[in-house]
Amino acid sequence: MASAEPQQRFGQSVKGLLSDKVGSCSGDVIALTRQVLKGSRSQELLGLAARNMVIQEDAILHSEDSLRKMSIITTHLQYQQEAIQKNVEQSTNLQDQLRHVLK
Repeated sequence: MASAEPQQRFGQSVKGLLSDKVGSCSGDVIALTRQVLKGSRSQELLGLAARNMVIQEDAILHSEDSLRKMSIITTHLQYQQEAIQKNVEQSTNLQDQLRHVLK
């Protein structure tokens, strides 16, 4: 019976160590799971940020295109304004000439 007692103590200490190791491993698995979930969330956020960046880039390109078109329109309007001013000046000159002729 004396030899059975040390075996029982040895078995209990092994069970205790094994129980501690299982608890430690369970904690590690939980920590790993949390880290994977964080990584998954980070990946999701990075994906959203990339998508938003593409949307912003498209908006910027569209704005640049609109500004370029507005610049062309402004140039054309300036040419039309100059042409109208010349026509008004010519019209004024013609009116003066007609007045002179009609007198």
